[in-house]
Amino acid sequence: MSRLRLGVNIDHVATVRNARGEGYPDPVRAAEAALAVGADGITAHLREDRRHISDADIDALAAICRRRGRPLNFECAVTPEMESIALAHRPHAACLVPERREERTTEGGLDVVRGQATIAPVVARMTEAGIRVSCFIEPDAAQVAAARAVGAQVVELHTGAYCQAVREGQPGAAAILERLKTAAAEAHCLGLEVHAGHGIDYETVKPVAAIPELRELNIGHFLIGEAIFIGLGPAIQRMRELMDEARGA
Repeated sequence: MSRLRLGVNIDHVATVRNARGEGYPDPVRAAEAALAVGADGITAHLREDRRHISDADIDALAAICRRRGRPLNFECAVTPEMESIALAHRPHAACLVPERREERTTEGGLDVVRGQATIAPVVARMTEAGIRVSCFIEPDAAQVAAARAVGAQVVELHTGAYCQAVREGQPGAAAILERLKTAAAEAHCLGLEVHAGHGIDYETVKPVAAIPELRELNIGHFLIGEAIFIGLGPAIQRMRELMDEARGA
């Protein structure tokens, strides 16, 4: 089974920084530390309300990722403002996500089925600019097909429901995992690269990482939280170890 890439989301380093209005902790420093211990790329979500990552962070993250030859995965809503920022920076990848101001975090996948007419032109313009476009979706066959129809090269499957079900001991966790497996296989058959993310921790990573079609996991909140207790480097290294074990490395 191929090696699974790990993208580290550093959004919540910025959340801590912004809580006091100070210049620290610096998410760019966190990105440098993550790359130094084996992260394959950096993910950052620039929200419309700028609740964590700022425009200046994106400037600096784009520069450091280019300098180190590692990809920046720019998460953003499907809006003219975010499209303009993506086109200005031309990150390696842009992951299109749903966004509501009142949500604490991304609560589900992008509804590509209903939003095809709006999403397709954005995907086309980003792709023409050399950006690899991903759609963050629920593990649903119709959403997978719609992502392919709008021209996305990648789908990122939302793992939040599975991870929550495992942590709460819900009996439906196994069924949700099966839906993730089915969606990954369907996406692969359509020629899409398959990623996954949201809510993944040490307890849930191995069943997800073992899905053979997956090529990348994007993990952030848990790693930043774990870093409080053991440090960012060891937190990432432990996640990497569990991912490799799941892939039979």
